[in-house]
Amino acid sequence: MDLIPFEFAGAFLGLGSKRPKKGDYAAMEYQSKDVILPRNDRKGRKPWRALVSYWILGLCNNYGYVVMLTAASDIIGESEGAKSTERNCTYMSTGAILLADIIPSLLVKLLAPFLPFFVNVRVAVCILCSSAGFLLVAFSQNITMSLLGVVATSFCSGLGEVTYLQYSSFYDKNVVSTWSSGTGGAGVIGAVSYSLLQQLGLKTTLLVMLLVPGMMAVTFYIILPSPEVMDENDIQADVNNEEIKNPKEAFMKKLKHVPSLFKYMIPFGLVYFLEYYINQGTFELINFENTFLAPSDQYRWLQVAYQIGVFVSRSSVNFFHIRHIWVMSVLQAVNVVIFTTEVIYYYMPSFWIILALTLWEGLLGGAAYVNTFYRISTEVREENKQFSMAITSFADSIGITLAGIVSIYAHNAICSLPKPQR
Repeated sequence: MDLIPFEFAGAFLGLGSKRPKKGDYAAMEYQSKDVILPRNDRKGRKPWRALVSYWILGLCNNYGYVVMLTAASDIIGESEGAKSTERNCTYMSTGAILLADIIPSLLVKLLAPFLPFFVNVRVAVCILCSSAGFLLVAFSQNITMSLLGVVATSFCSGLGEVTYLQYSSFYDKNVVSTWSSGTGGAGVIGAVSYSLLQQLGLKTTLLVMLLVPGMMAVTFYIILPSPEVMDENDIQADVNNEEIKNPKEAFMKKLKHVPSLFKYMIPFGLVYFLEYYINQGTFELINFENTFLAPSDQYRWLQVAYQIGVFVSRSSVNFFHIRHIWVMSVLQAVNVVIFTTEVIYYYMPSFWIILALTLWEGLLGGAAYVNTFYRISTEVREENKQFSMAITSFADSIGITLAGIVSIYAHNAICSLPKPQR
């Protein structure tokens, strides 16, 4: 059976198939420019096209998600208009945008790992949903339409992350680090580009960003090389074939494997719960009146600082590797205390201190992400790697979802308090 079982869907969509021709496996040789490697030497090879492609795919996949969070205050502001309470709060927290931006991703990350791996169809759906998300928010007439656009973007991000992480099992393990770096780059580029382009208005900014799903299509279907397969008995091919032949048995095998992944999932999810509580529960309430930025600009540039930290740490795994993810959970909990007490009491003397702490917060979150998936790529048995990559991505989504719920209540509770003086 072929490596990617749903080839006809790719042909139907005019997108091609990402697999070698049938019968070519045993005789296939890997060629890079003028160098031909024997099959036994291929595992140590790092094809530059795959590494570069995974960086771009990470960027495109997370770009819309980051933009929606960075634009959360503007989306709510345009829909709600007036502020309330002496703290200048909106009735709806940016945590509501976070929930719309993560719950669809959460659901798809829970379900997709247990479904057959039809890569071409999945990527096509991601491209369509990403485009629809930008268009819906750009032409939104009310908060419901805006949230629907955020939901479409979230679905794209969740399905894309599961799909690309699973597909990374067919390539050199270093594509995990370039993928992570690309998702971190999406944070910086997404937040900065929105903050700069926002001067053109929300609608024009989002229409310009339709270039991103187009870039995803070109990268996956043209730039990314077909995976090199050792022979007809390649483990990853067998895993996918088994899902088609014996779906019930494959499902039960995956289900039994989940508890062994808790050592990765629990600390990973906790880090993301804590950091997204900070981002969506406190950032909007930070208010320095005598500084170089207006309050609305402070929210956007705190998001930029956070994303810079994420990008730096997600790009660091090839320089140093952190095994104990729980340490980052403890340090992130300290950040929660600092940010929560700040928005209640206003005791920080300078916005620059908050900016530095936000950068630190992003460094912790990004390090938790890349080191978790890098550990899986090097520690989990080959036949379980695809599923392990996919289902572990569910952990950060459940953490973010819980953070969105908690941040809404925290936002409303803090807004009801008297405004302190610095």
